[in-house]
Order: sequence, then structure tokens, then C-alpha cells
Amino acid sequence: MNTAPLIVHTDWSRSWGGQEIRTLTELREMKKLGFRVGMIVREDSELARRGRQEEIPVYFIDFSSKFNLSAWRDLFQLIRKLKPAVVNTHSSEDSWMAGCVAKLCRVPLIIKTRHVLAPISSSFSYNIFFDVIFACSESIGAQLVKQGVKSKKIVVQSTGIDEQRFQFSSRERAEIRSRYNIGDQDILVGNVAFIRHYKGHEFIVRTAATMPEKYKFMIVGGGDSRPLLEEDIARAGVEDRFILTGHREDPERFFSAIDIVFFSSYETEGISQSFIQGLLYGMPLLTCKTPSLMEPLEHVGTYRTIDYDDVEAAGKALVELSDCLVRDEGNVELQRQAIAGKYGLKTMVETIVRVYGDYGVSVEN
Repeated sequence: MNTAPLIVHTDWSRSWGGQEIRTLTELREMKKLGFRVGMIVREDSELARRGRQEEIPVYFIDFSSKFNLSAWRDLFQLIRKLKPAVVNTHSSEDSWMAGCVAKLCRVPLIIKTRHVLAPISSSFSYNIFFDVIFACSESIGAQLVKQGVKSKKIVVQSTGIDEQRFQFSSRERAEIRSRYNIGDQDILVGNVAFIRHYKGHEFIVRTAATMPEKYKFMIVGGGDSRPLLEEDIARAGVEDRFILTGHREDPERFFSAIDIVFFSSYETEGISQSFIQGLLYGMPLLTCKTPSLMEPLEHVGTYRTIDYDDVEAAGKALVELSDCLVRDEGNVELQRQAIAGKYGLKTMVETIVRVYGDYGVSVEN
């Protein structure tokens, strides 16, 4: 019988994005280290499907409303039966419910991961239910403290990126650019992200309309907002220079094809995973001045920052960055090392294991 500590994550979401990737990544890595793992999610969620594919036990609770009394009963019975060593919550509804129930069941370590930079409704649950709050950026941590969350509970740890997976490949560059008819003389401006309103893709479209023909634009990702984005592209008249790849499970291949990353998110972001992924390639970066995204720039060699919606500034910055396209492998490697050292997968796993150990949760060797 496996007596290793059980790590359970909860999530309200049915969709698939950075938050859900973080959840699955943590469970996968803890499983590799010998912990038992599981997730409590809503039925028909993407996390459930992917968890089952990786043979992670999946349990279902209706987290649609914290006023659902039967869900509270079911959750209490489940937590009491599972006896987890750690419960880690992610979204709002599941955090209220699982945080409270875990407290009542005296779970040794209760964690809340805060993914977004947005005001919280109350610090009550943060201070009462949770032993540790993982903040996905320093800006998120600072905002939580400003709103009354106890600073001693907060551990800043962005989602770790596998630096071995995200590496430049000249072969992938040639293959992707050939597939999408991107010529050697073309400058490909790219963005890798799920298509959602706060990702600011409409800003990229309007900027594209002001740029010369040699500038091509690519958004790698899918999402419910794609039809609206397609309308924006048609309205701007840049259909012939704008590529939407749809959702990809292999974004690492597309980064190699991009000349300049244009990160247009304008609110709520923690430190986006695709943002860090792009930084590992060492290409020129254009980013909006979203607070969390300013934090890694001390490690970045070539970049420009702009205010969201400033099309003139964005166009000027793209032209300036176009003079910096020749790769300096020495500088790229220095940037990779710095980014991986702070935002790599190994660093995240070490932080999590250290926090677990502080509360007596560990796998005996």
C-alpha cells in the first residue's frame, strides 16, 4: 500500500489555459517525485480529461456555486475520505469551498494559488482558510498584501517553464515559415496565447494595419473569442498578413519561426507562461506595461515597452526592434540562463517541495 502523502488540487474551471496548465504541471511533477496526487474538478472539464490521460485520479464536485449545499456535503465527505496531506485551490468558488472544508477536516497544509492581478473581494478566506498563498508574480503578492492578506502567508512563485522544451531550432523555423508562406525577407511578429479579450489581440490587429507589407503577424492559440478577432482582422483589411494557427499543443515550434514577440495583454495577467517561454528564445520583445510582465525584464536584452492601445508607439517600436533581428548566441544563452534560473520548472518544483517540507509534508527516501 502506497503511504506517500496525497496532494490534491481543486479547480472550478472547465476551460484550458495558463491556470489549468499550472495545476496539471504541479500534479505531474509531484507524482514524479513519489507523492500521491489527485484533482477535484467539475465534470466535463478539460483538466479532468487531461488528468485521466496521465492516470491522475479525478474526483468530481459541482463548484458552480458556493451556495450549493449538496456540493458542500459531497466535498466534505470526499476530503474526509481521501485524507490529503495538501489541498491546493485555484479559482474563486472552489477556493471558498475546498479551503473551508479542508480547514474543518484539519488538512495539514492548505494552499491557495493566486493567478491573476485583480482586486480580491475580501481577505477573509485568504487569512482564515489558507496556510500558504502562492502568488504567480511579485505584483500579485504586493496587491494581496495591500488588500489585507498577511504577508507571511505569501510565497511568490510563477509557473515554471521547461527550458529544455523551449529552445530555438533553425529546422523548426524553416518548416513553420515555409508552411505559412513567410519569406526570408518578411518580419514575423508573433503572439502565443489563448484568444481572450484581456490578451489584447485587437491592439495587434490595429497595429498591423499601420505597418509595411513585409510585416506579417501570427497568433498561436485558440479560444472562444476567435470569431471576434477574425472580424477585427477583416475590418482592418489585413487578412493577407495575419495568421491564426488555432490551438497548438506544440507552441515551442512556433517561437522559433517568430522574429519579434508582441505581448499585448493589458490586465489581470500574472507572469504569463507564454511570455516566459518567448523570453527563452532571446528574440526582440514588445510588451504592454502590465505590472507583472515588467518583473522579468531585468533579464532581457532587447525589448520595448508601450502603453496598451498606443498604436503609434507600437509601430515605432516594431521598426526599432527590426534592427535587432540578428541572433547573438552568447547573449541569448545568458538570457536563457537567467530566465530559467528564476522562472524555470526546476525552480518551481524546488519551491513547492520546500514549502511542503516546512509543514512536514515530504516523501521519505
